[in-house]
Amino acid sequence: MYADLHKQGIARTFGRAAAGYDRHAAFQRASGDELAALLGPLQGKTLLDAGCGTGWFSRVWQRSGNRVIALDLSSDMLAEARRRESASVYLAGDIERLPLADGSLDICFSNLAVQWCDELPRALAEFHRVTRPGGMIAFSTLAEGSLEELTRAWRQVDSAVHANRFMPAAAIARALQPYRHQLHAVPHRLYYPGLVPLLQDIKGVGAGYLRDGRPLGLAGSQRIRRLEAVWERHAAGLPLTYQLIHGLIYRD
Repeated sequence: MYADLHKQGIARTFGRAAAGYDRHAAFQRASGDELAALLGPLQGKTLLDAGCGTGWFSRVWQRSGNRVIALDLSSDMLAEARRRESASVYLAGDIERLPLADGSLDICFSNLAVQWCDELPRALAEFHRVTRPGGMIAFSTLAEGSLEELTRAWRQVDSAVHANRFMPAAAIARALQPYRHQLHAVPHRLYYPGLVPLLQDIKGVGAGYLRDGRPLGLAGSQRIRRLEAVWERHAAGLPLTYQLIHGLIYRD
């Protein structure tokens, strides 16, 4: 029951972000571009974009001549992808319970979605189940240490939880052990001119949902000033780190 409520909360949060998502998703696009480059050129494939969001990468794969199935937990995100004619098929569904037949796909592509799953091994097993032999699974996720500046700064302001915990990189590697695979750790550090645009980007892509703790978003002006005052500062601006992991699984 808790897991279902958790998934409903994620879907609602991403749904509220759907209309403005692409304005805040520069990091998500950079991650997806890196992941797509690992797959290389694809044409004439049946491809699942799992956690498609507004369908940005669904459209990339569709323009390359692939049949794309766009899947998202959020019906509002899926509606946005449909409005933009991003795919051939649109499915509302959960990555951990894919509504697809065994061996029905050539490629599973999932950019920054599986960190919202309850169990990464179950998500990978589902990708493996629906991918036919000779196909590939490509996913990106975030590892422990992501948003560390946010966590450190909030600890100096109050005792509430303001950021989700991410799996250790070693645990992600263990989840891949049953499969022939590649794993690439690609840290990203972004810099912002101030705290308000930083928090707007996090909230704007739906990442403000917390499994436990206080919802992440814009606080009152006094709290914003307190938080910004304790945030580590660089000449380039306020840093925000993402410990990005790209995984490739070869479906033997």
